[in-house]
Amino acid sequence: MSFTFQDFPAARDDLRADVLAGLAAHPKAIPPKYFYDEAGCRLFDAICAQPEYALCRTEQTLMATHLPDIAATLGEVDCIVEPGAGDCTKVRLLLDALRPTHLTVIDIAGGPLAAAAQAVSRDYPQLAVAALAMDFLHDLEAADPCLPAGRRLVYYPGSSIGNFPPDAATALLARFRRLAGAAGHLLIGFDLKKDPQRLHAAYNDDAGVTAAFNLNLLARLNRELGADFDPAQFRHYAFYNPVAGRIEMHLVSLAEQDVHVAGERFHFALGETLHTEHSYKFRCDEFSALARTAGWQLAGEWEHNGFAVQLFR
Repeated sequence: MSFTFQDFPAARDDLRADVLAGLAAHPKAIPPKYFYDEAGCRLFDAICAQPEYALCRTEQTLMATHLPDIAATLGEVDCIVEPGAGDCTKVRLLLDALRPTHLTVIDIAGGPLAAAAQAVSRDYPQLAVAALAMDFLHDLEAADPCLPAGRRLVYYPGSSIGNFPPDAATALLARFRRLAGAAGHLLIGFDLKKDPQRLHAAYNDDAGVTAAFNLNLLARLNRELGADFDPAQFRHYAFYNPVAGRIEMHLVSLAEQDVHVAGERFHFALGETLHTEHSYKFRCDEFSALARTAGWQLAGEWEHNGFAVQLFR
């Protein structure tokens, strides 16, 4: 069993700077990566269990069904790299099918990542596991010297790519290409365009879990930045914009109010929103065209119930 953990404090996000800049912008916005404090991670797990939010279950079914074909199309892989690995659950299917010699997982939450990666290392004693604590959006290139030589697969599941506007998504895909190297591959999952009512319901579950997840961001800012948001004065609001092809998630101010964050004052007009997330949806041809712009070539494609996985080389 081989396990290593490296912390990259220089490649970390800056919550204070990002939030202050986002609140000063017009319109106000905060990057969705700040949803995921401890409570936010628990709430997201609960979202995945809601009947309206089938994305996670659909992806699991797709991968389990098509993994033999995916593995045959991929061929031999020496190292799997998973940015934003979280609890390292999804990559286990690939480890069983591909049997690489190395796994490198990357996430901003170093403690939980290390615990999850150590569990993988125990369960796969022939695998060399490396956990890198960093914000890969901030400095993905810092991971490259930590990767072994050989054929690399960058694995980015869960439709996380949908959180980025097209230009930013293309730039991230290009960075993945550089990380994968000349002989490398990318396996990526994304949500497909579908009935707007179905998409709307997925982000407005009857149990109110997504609303709690969205509002938890304000609780985090109160706790970590000394802010004085009153969550009762904001309402979760999410809708599908079919023209832009994306879910938009906001917190709407229910009153004319001032909020203090890290010693600075920000005014919210009645009805003004704080934008917290985009989640772009794609057709398969749209996404493969986006990836081609970033230098990837489509090698395989699988769909199931409104979700898709594409393999690129």
